[in-house]
Amino acid sequence: MGGVDGNMAKPSLAREFLAFIRHEKKWWMIPLVGVLLLLALLIAFAGTSSLAPFVYPLF
Repeated sequence: MGGVDGNMAKPSLAREFLAFIRHEKKWWMIPLVGVLLLLALLIAFAGTSSLAPFVYPLF
């Protein structure tokens, strides 16, 4: 069941997302989310790095 006090641990967001993909058979969402995460990392890197002027021409 749960822990000592009866509370169950909440699954992480990534675990819930993977369970949703597995249950609903939406495999096309994996590359979409991956590309969105890479784009978010690139934007975050471009805003905080001293290399930002070299990243801006990519957009």
